[in-house]
Amino acid sequence: MEYWDIYDKNKRKTGRLMKRNDWCLKDDEYHLTVLGVVVRPDGKFLITQRVMTKAWAPGWWEVSGGAAMAGEESRDAVIREVKEETGLDVSGCAGGYMFSYHRENPGEGDNYFVDIYRFELDFDESDLCLQEAETAGYKLATAEEIKELASQGIFLHYDSIKDVFVL
Repeated sequence: MEYWDIYDKNKRKTGRLMKRNDWCLKDDEYHLTVLGVVVRPDGKFLITQRVMTKAWAPGWWEVSGGAAMAGEESRDAVIREVKEETGLDVSGCAGGYMFSYHRENPGEGDNYFVDIYRFELDFDESDLCLQEAETAGYKLATAEEIKELASQGIFLHYDSIKDVFVL
């Protein structure tokens, strides 16, 4: 069973845990998620397409990410998520933490902080090893191409993370 730390409104761990996807959070309680943007030296960003079996936003485009597990620090979580979803190791890459935002869903038990990271990595497409349960495919996209996907309503979190695509 996977557990997540519960944070207070100041993004401090409370010492309490929740089960993964057990939306039991009270108002002013949060869990932590991370997003890892990978950009190549040519200015193209790695984006992945969600599998069609996803309950939420199937087929949409996104950057790698997910929830931090209990006891896991934000940076460790994003390195793990990028590795799991793409096969790329960003642990020694230039870049790192960019900014955070939070979402509150009153009465739904699903409030969360999102830590955004950007890593610069020179990689070949042959280096990719996509997690089949999560991703249906990938693109190496320019910031403009990502903005276009967002304008079509098929790129997750764009309005909250668009600043990370500015080089």
